[in-house]
Amino acid sequence: MTLETTGRVLLVGAGQMGGAMLEGWLAGGLPPANVAIRDPGPPPRIASLIERHTISLNPDTLAAPDVALIAVKPQMMADVLPGVVPLVGPKTLILSIAAGTTIANLAAVFGADQPIVRAMPNTPSAVGRGMTVLCPNAAVSPQQMDAARALVSAIGDVADIADEALMDAVTGVSGSGPAYVFLLAECLAAAGEEMGLPTELAARLARQTVAGAGELLHQSDLDAATLRENVTSPNGTTAAALGVLMGEDRLRTLMTQAVDAATRRSRELAG
Repeated sequence: MTLETTGRVLLVGAGQMGGAMLEGWLAGGLPPANVAIRDPGPPPRIASLIERHTISLNPDTLAAPDVALIAVKPQMMADVLPGVVPLVGPKTLILSIAAGTTIANLAAVFGADQPIVRAMPNTPSAVGRGMTVLCPNAAVSPQQMDAARALVSAIGDVADIADEALMDAVTGVSGSGPAYVFLLAECLAAAGEEMGLPTELAARLARQTVAGAGELLHQSDLDAATLRENVTSPNGTTAAALGVLMGEDRLRTLMTQAVDAATRRSRELAG
């Protein structure tokens, strides 16, 4: 399914993530006439985009959309969702990207028979390089799953899972994961300063190294372990550094503990 064939879409929330999705949809060929937006105050850049494409904003009446994408912050869901219920039909696909909001939470508002897909994107979606995982309920048809995939593909890669319990681990790895990478860049820059590099140069080296390595990993057919091995000459400088990071599984153990902590916290927030 392509964006041109996903049908009518209601976007609830046009902030950072919702706005990025709107930009991706329009660039990918979704007709502006097929989109309506519900948001009391889109940011200026998105407001300009809405005006430029004459997209319907906060209409008083609305034909039941094929998909309602919920892109508001989790703490706003209780206030926002009751106003969405009258705008959707019984066959409207509810596609939610609100972290920690379970399918059961959504079904309690829209009904047990409503087609619902819970999605977990991450912040690189804002630049079209995100990772989103989808989990549907039993009411979602294959065609609706195709529509959900098409819509979130506009902001990056997409994968499906059938077991919603895995969403907490997804959150721990990819939902929270960008922060781990940013911390790596912070620590790498700080280490460069400790070795005598000027602050600005250390930050620049760390930023470009992390960004460049990420792009190489993205574009390469090789896995991360092979790419690491390709950089590592026997008894060289990289081998010396990796001896510290990998000795006694230091980094692996620390990362496992970090992902476990995020996963457990995700369960607490969802429950």
